Amino acid sequence: MKRRLKVGLILLSDIIFINAAIFVGYFIRFSWHIPKAYLNRYIESFVPISIIMIISFYVFKLYRSIWRYASIDELLSVVVAVSSGTLASFIYGVVMRNRLPLSVYFVMWALTIMASGGLRFLRRVVTHLEMMQGVGDKRAKRILIFGAGDAGAIVAKEMKKHLDMGYMPVGFIDDDKSKQGKYILGIPILGTRYDLEDIVKEKAIDEIVIAIPSADKDERAEIIRLCNKTGCRLKTLPGIYEMIGGKVTISQIRDVEIEDLLGRDPVELNIEEIAHYLKDKTVLVTGGGGSIGSELCRQIARFNPKKLLILDIYENGAYSLSMELKTNFKELDHEVIIASIREEGRINEIFEKHRPDVVFHAAAHKHVPLMEANPKEAIKNNILGTLNVVRASDRYGVKKFVLISTDKAVNPTNIMGATKRFTEMIIQAMDRVSNTEYVAVRFGNVLGSNGSVIPLFKEQIRKGGPVTVTHPEINRYFMTIPEAAQLVIQAGAMAEGGEIFVLDMGKPVKIVDLARELIRLSGFEPDKDIRIEFTGLRPGEKLYEELLMSEEGLKKTKHKKIFIGKPGEYEFEQVETMVNRLKDALDENDEVIFKLMQEFVKTYKRVEN
Repeated sequence: MKRRLKVGLILLSDIIFINAAIFVGYFIRFSWHIPKAYLNRYIESFVPISIIMIISFYVFKLYRSIWRYASIDELLSVVVAVSSGTLASFIYGVVMRNRLPLSVYFVMWALTIMASGGLRFLRRVVTHLEMMQGVGDKRAKRILIFGAGDAGAIVAKEMKKHLDMGYMPVGFIDDDKSKQGKYILGIPILGTRYDLEDIVKEKAIDEIVIAIPSADKDERAEIIRLCNKTGCRLKTLPGIYEMIGGKVTISQIRDVEIEDLLGRDPVELNIEEIAHYLKDKTVLVTGGGGSIGSELCRQIARFNPKKLLILDIYENGAYSLSMELKTNFKELDHEVIIASIREEGRINEIFEKHRPDVVFHAAAHKHVPLMEANPKEAIKNNILGTLNVVRASDRYGVKKFVLISTDKAVNPTNIMGATKRFTEMIIQAMDRVSNTEYVAVRFGNVLGSNGSVIPLFKEQIRKGGPVTVTHPEINRYFMTIPEAAQLVIQAGAMAEGGEIFVLDMGKPVKIVDLARELIRLSGFEPDKDIRIEFTGLRPGEKLYEELLMSEEGLKKTKHKKIFIGKPGEYEFEQVETMVNRLKDALDENDEVIFKLMQEFVKTYKRVEN
């Protein structure tokens, strides 16, 4: 009822404005001496003209817009509605031979735009003043926008439009010297990146929003590092490739994450090549509920498989993924299978029933210290479990088998890495005797995956520290979960059998540097607000990881981020003999396991820290 009353009052105001504008037009045209003939024309026309104008206003939704958020779009709607109504009124006058003077139509057009538009935009002004008052009651966050381009301008506009969210844009930073000293939406461009620290102090900046979506990853990473040194909280927009239609809204502004500092460009995929081996195929992902496995499932779903099988022993992760896939891929036929890869009979039963065409084997124990303390479990899961899936793939005619391996398999110093190297030997040996194409894909640490240092650091920062790092010189290779999953799928498309694909991980990152950047991103100063504590290397832990064994060599592929290591020459009977000896040793003490693995994996050099 309240809404209808408001619309009725606005409609009545419009009728008054329209007719008042006609009278003003008459006075301008004839001064105070309006000829009686023209006055009669108005008396005969004012009702039809009012109706025509109101219909035009209705057609162009002037009575359905929310004017407290009015912008240039609404202003254009007013102009188009009044123009259309005026033109229709003129045509009516000509057809009915009751036309008013041309000057009157022009004055009516101009004054109605000013009056009706002004009435509507008055609501926007009142709302703005109310919000400013509200912001004044609680101090708004002072925002510096890095980037005075289109995206930065839209960010500033969005913030001024939604003052109730407590953002106050006070300036821009931009390296374009021609923009210095100018204004966007009344907000000054204060300087370049080289003035950043001084501007932050002078303007008491609380947050910096990085609004350069077109910048490449290296450039964005450099800007983030520069902004991170100011101690301000950082926010950013997604990259240009991640933004749909290039439109920026407040909801797209997010906190800067540690992934933004990797400086890695988006993965380029050969869609046609991938689609060829996944489309209309039954695809099985073991460990499908884990961090890597679940992302593999998300990426595979894009290529329209005939059926996606998500196999995992942990039901919660697989269930959550299934619910997500039902929402995001409504047409996808998928099934969750709760099973352990250790149980050969169960694995054979699954393969016999579903007959998968492609298998991605991501199920594994991967925590280095835990496996060092429980080596038998690493053998049971990583070696015996993998062998079960490898044999079933051969027995039931799988076309491609892709093993997810790790950089810790290279010259391993821990039992986890040694078991993963052994699984590479298994698939290379099986590839020589099977029609299935067996390959391994080796990469380093994945940011945000289960067991990675990032979640641990975030929790330690949340508790006020200290952040624990094992050694000041320790470094690791990192990539994001989607990047790793996409490259694994691409490598599978390139597989011919027996290869170990090595992913380009970029440059290694010092873990202590990662910890410092994350502390700064959280709004604290390293070693001042949050202390970093060195705890010493853990059992089996290396200072530096390697991605390629020295005896393997390295060969380029047609994909710039994927390389191939030379296939190993292993006999499957020999590998089976090793596996049987490991099975027998499961009843012995842990030292027997360690010694056997050193015998079987020649590059395994156990380190007891």
